[in-house]
Amino acid sequence: MNSKPTISSAAAVQFLTVDEESAGQRLDNFLIRVLKGVPKTHIYRIIRSGEVRRNKGRVGADDRVVAGDVLRIPPIRLSERAEEKAAHPAPAREFPVVYEDEAFLAIDKPAGVAVHGGSGVSFGVIEQMRQARPQARLLELVHRLDRETSGILLIAKKKSALKALQDQFRERETGKTYLALVKGVWPAKLKVLDQPLHKYLLPDGERRVRVTSKDDPEGMKSVTLVKVVKQLDAPVGLSGACSLGFTLLEVTIKTGRTHQIRVHLSHSGYPIAGDDKYGDFELNRLLGRAGLKRMFLHAWRLRLTHPISGESLELHSELPPELQTWAGS
Repeated sequence: MNSKPTISSAAAVQFLTVDEESAGQRLDNFLIRVLKGVPKTHIYRIIRSGEVRRNKGRVGADDRVVAGDVLRIPPIRLSERAEEKAAHPAPAREFPVVYEDEAFLAIDKPAGVAVHGGSGVSFGVIEQMRQARPQARLLELVHRLDRETSGILLIAKKKSALKALQDQFRERETGKTYLALVKGVWPAKLKVLDQPLHKYLLPDGERRVRVTSKDDPEGMKSVTLVKVVKQLDAPVGLSGACSLGFTLLEVTIKTGRTHQIRVHLSHSGYPIAGDDKYGDFELNRLLGRAGLKRMFLHAWRLRLTHPISGESLELHSELPPELQTWAGS
């Protein structure tokens, strides 16, 4: 069994055995890492078409690979541009550290930085950190944050920590709380959002999510808890577009669905300020002119159990400067 699976562009079918350090990863994340330089859209295409097989059977993008799995990879030919990207890895970069020990680290991810390469992005946080820390035996993402979201992101340094932390996320044993600024006056009595979500892909492979009915067989149970922090008046010049001002919310997710907070809040009639996928696009244009150049969604607090010691931890990431003035602080 290979200790570090790698595969390059090949004109023939390849068979790849999943190693122990990769066990527990989603198939799409695993292939994005292993198929260096292959566009993310192509990876999703060969998964959806059934050309990628696991132990001779079909496999989904969000299925998790197991050590010893044999993956069939169809013939892949990279364009010259993709080959060039593969030959020039991500630039090394460190990020502000919230917490670090021998098992894992928590970084403060800035907005506008993807957590990994793909979908038109050559590289992300994890590729940059691997270049910055070439001595590290293992650096793997424990979970995801949207590119536009800032805040706490966990990276495992040991495979035992990776599995333990991912198990906590999967079993909903972590407490993930975000700060979000939404349009309008959020009703204080509306504290629980539990509409199921349906995930789908656009033709280019980009993910989208919508609220669906409770009898939808593909609907995923999704629970979001909302607490009002404060009401804020709209800045001068925005009162016409947002006469009711804004509400700063603490949002805790009990399930970690793709775009969960963004879709739940938007569906409730209170889109997140600056959300370019599910937001109020005309308001976003005005917000941009007024100085808000990003989505106001920040992974603020994370409660978890240390994967080795079993100690309870509570990690915090303060609002970045570009959001503080909009939060009235």
